[in-house]
Amino acid sequence: MKRLIKSLTALSASLVLSAGLSVNAFAKTEVSFYFPIAVGGPITKIIDQYAADFNKENPDFNVTPVYAGTYQETIVKVLTAHKAGKPPAAGILLSTDTFTLVDEDAIVPVDNFVKTDADRAWLKSFFPAFMLNGQISDKTWGVPFQRSTVVLFWNKEAFKSVGLDPDKPPQNWQETVDMGRRLTKVDGNGNVSRWGIQVPSSGFPYWLFQGFSTQNDAILANQQGNQVKFDDPNVIGALQYWVDLSRAYNIQPPGVVEWGTTPRDFMEGKVAMIWTTTGNLTNIRSNAKFDFGVAMLPEGKRRGSPTGGGNFFIFKKTSAAEQEGAFKFAKWLTQPERAAQWSIDTGYVAVSPAAYDTPALKKYAADFPAAIVARDQLLFAVAEFSTHDNQRVTKALNDALQAALTGAKSPETAMKDAQAEATRLLRSYR
Repeated sequence: MKRLIKSLTALSASLVLSAGLSVNAFAKTEVSFYFPIAVGGPITKIIDQYAADFNKENPDFNVTPVYAGTYQETIVKVLTAHKAGKPPAAGILLSTDTFTLVDEDAIVPVDNFVKTDADRAWLKSFFPAFMLNGQISDKTWGVPFQRSTVVLFWNKEAFKSVGLDPDKPPQNWQETVDMGRRLTKVDGNGNVSRWGIQVPSSGFPYWLFQGFSTQNDAILANQQGNQVKFDDPNVIGALQYWVDLSRAYNIQPPGVVEWGTTPRDFMEGKVAMIWTTTGNLTNIRSNAKFDFGVAMLPEGKRRGSPTGGGNFFIFKKTSAAEQEGAFKFAKWLTQPERAAQWSIDTGYVAVSPAAYDTPALKKYAADFPAAIVARDQLLFAVAEFSTHDNQRVTKALNDALQAALTGAKSPETAMKDAQAEATRLLRSYR
């Protein structure tokens, strides 16, 4: 009897151990993925499908998208979760958040996971302009996914109605003013039914302003992210031109122009030309009832635009398995065919030259040449403005821009005040 009981006990232990191994063998590593939903187009359905497809192809992992609000709301939620010791495994955040995420010790370098020749080739495959905001101190902290530049949209029918060539957008600042004056429609009582141009100044005013400052041959911050040049005469001159579009030339709505309503104003014929992200391309193409064009931003002393959009980051206070799953998902998301389809579906720039050699994107670009304007503009692009303590430094700049645009301060005073505040905020990082 004792021998029988001993045998049954051993068998029971063996079955329990076997069951445990079976459960572990089939256990999936959960990979939470924060994604900002405040972007143009029906993004969530696409991301949900991506996660489902990845999970099917990679049964060891289960990527779960978490839609965390705007970019600003997402960074707050990510840092809150990080400080609580429960961050997501991965997330798409603004590339300009890199300094903040590194300073908070919230992310790990992508280089940590690059081990094979294929991995190294992948890391070198992106457009160099898109890597500028993700690399600090010889380390790559994030890779591009949802990226953009600022582009010009123009209403060809509006151009034709005032005798302008519908296929020739403004090429420089002076042509912008000349065409804007002809395109602005004002009745006898001074009411404007159509503005010549609209450059939004809410949401991301610093980003739109970088178009003007770059074109006026000025760089707003150094590569180390600890010094700014807001009081540079070329920066002040760029802001003066933006202010003059409404206050001197009367071709842009006065005051603060809303980021979110600008594409709709364009589609409703309230404005003939707009500056906005190329990420609005699919939205405008789907909803505009008129023929429109897309062009690089007009040049001042030079041509130029900042890059923009989100990078893929891997978070530190997560398990090795979660981080490995996040890295695998990053590579999967950015493969040429997938990057090409993402560009087609959303209007964002495909993040690698190889994506533009895929049959799908070649065909799409042949049918819709506007799809490659933002890519071509990368030759003239600069890094998006980013510094240490980025949220507060950017707020100082945004507040100054809006103060000048509303007439509360002169461009010179606004920029000098912003310089003083930024210098104070960045002192400890020098």
